[in-house]
Amino acid sequence: MRNATYGLALTLMIGWLIWIGKPVLIPVIAAAISVYVLSTAAESMQALPVVGRLPAWARRTLILIAFVFAVVLLFILVINNLAQVAAVLPRYETNLQILVTRSASLLGIEDEPTWENLRRVTLDQMDIRSWIAPALLSLRGFGATLFLVVLYASFFMAERGMMTRKVVIALGGEEAGGRALTLLSRINERIGQYLFVKTVVNLILGSVSFVIMLVLGIEFALFWAVLIAFLNYIPYIGSLVGVIFPVLLSLAQFGTLWMAGVVLLSLSAAQIFVGAVLEPRMMGRAFNLSPLVVLLALAVWSTLWGLPGALLAVPMTASLILVLAEIRTTRPVAVLLSASGKV
Repeated sequence: MRNATYGLALTLMIGWLIWIGKPVLIPVIAAAISVYVLSTAAESMQALPVVGRLPAWARRTLILIAFVFAVVLLFILVINNLAQVAAVLPRYETNLQILVTRSASLLGIEDEPTWENLRRVTLDQMDIRSWIAPALLSLRGFGATLFLVVLYASFFMAERGMMTRKVVIALGGEEAGGRALTLLSRINERIGQYLFVKTVVNLILGSVSFVIMLVLGIEFALFWAVLIAFLNYIPYIGSLVGVIFPVLLSLAQFGTLWMAGVVLLSLSAAQIFVGAVLEPRMMGRAFNLSPLVVLLALAVWSTLWGLPGALLAVPMTASLILVLAEIRTTRPVAVLLSASGKV
């Protein structure tokens, strides 16, 4: 009874520390995950004809520069799209008014609702000005988080080369240090491979979605494609949410239900192909989480950290299971948390 009480108290204390430490832990964990992806990408560059001949530090530097460039472009993309959305809102209102009137006529409603009536009972009841300051603060916080992720990832990449020597010194000799390094090498390889493949799958999904929306004429296609790629880190829920936003935008942009249906079917087909065909073949045994474990991880981390927690939940949980699988004493726990028992 005493041990159970101590265990519950320790769990609550750790949960409270994780919740209160959200501003510090989110960029650190995101940077650590990024380093795994970047390091695996740098090792994969060895297969390239010219770049593969470069030393390891040069490949890591090139990958890090590309990562910084991508983060800066991401922030610029978010800022520009917010400004463009504000510019096209009047046109969207006109299309929605036409859609509402046409739908009411088809349903045989005598007192046809207008966009003005709907706006009066919906949007006009909201204090939009009170949302501006929190939105600007959120945007500033997003930029600060991206900056910290890049900063921490740079230092993690620089320290990665010294870690081998530190482990050997810390464990007091070559023999013990060698065994620890072998274990860490296997763990890092599996985690890095999983995160790298997952990121490649998300990039493929984002690219396919971008082409589909570009062909269909959806505005802000690049922004929605990036959003779909990020949300695909969240299994089940993320893919659904990623499709909803472009579908709703197509309603406002074109003012027709059939076009929204085409967007829905096209993006859903891309999601199904990537999720059911491409991802299992590329992942292999690296991603083998029980669906119940995935849902619990999403529930816990999204409650603690919100959307960032939902994005990081599955990569963190999958990495933890890979670590548990490589340690003999904790391997049974990894087997229980897996989907098929193979880890």
